[in-house]
Amino acid sequence: MFFMDENKVDFEKMTPAERLKYEVAEEVGLADKVRQYGWRSLTAKESGRIGGLMTKKRREMKQDKKDG
Repeated sequence: MFFMDENKVDFEKMTPAERLKYEVAEEVGLADKVRQYGWRSLTAKESGRIGGLMTKKRREMKQDKKDG
């Protein structure tokens, strides 16, 4: 993972997709769990929620580019 120390994440070393995944995890309140135990600690429901929101955000960003 891209941790600088126990609780800080190095966003500069992440790909845009990884950044988005981490941002969504923060929004749904799972960032602490990911920091402490890793992505494998998430349940299928939690992972699906993150994946669904990532897809939604990507669509919105694509639509904004199209409209803008």
